[in-house]
Amino acid sequence: MATDDEVRLVVPSSPEFVRLARVTASGLASRLGFGFDEIEDLRLAVDELCHAVIGASGRPGALSLRFVLDGNELCVEGTGHFDPGGPPVALSQLSRQILTALVDRHDVRPDEDGRPVVWIRKRPVRSGQ
Repeated sequence: MATDDEVRLVVPSSPEFVRLARVTASGLASRLGFGFDEIEDLRLAVDELCHAVIGASGRPGALSLRFVLDGNELCVEGTGHFDPGGPPVALSQLSRQILTALVDRHDVRPDEDGRPVVWIRKRPVRSGQ
């Protein structure tokens, strides 16, 4: 069940729908007080995360995204609900480097049903910290 601090988004696993995930993440990050550069970093990270799951051309099925405001941290979790037989989901070395530079934590793993799950977590940098 979603809480007041959670937004869920389910989109077809096609590249043209990734922009909805980016817009959602940037709106929530703004609510948490992220600066402009941090919001842009988060948008890039969400883009990288989604493309790692669906690929450059997309795949049959849907991508379920969960955006959670946890204190001053934004958590984005994605689960692929794909037709069987597609390529496995994994981050390339370049994607890992990009995500490491843009967010505080990230991971890709299968869930208990074997569906790909990806997540990122980011906190805003506060001046004076």
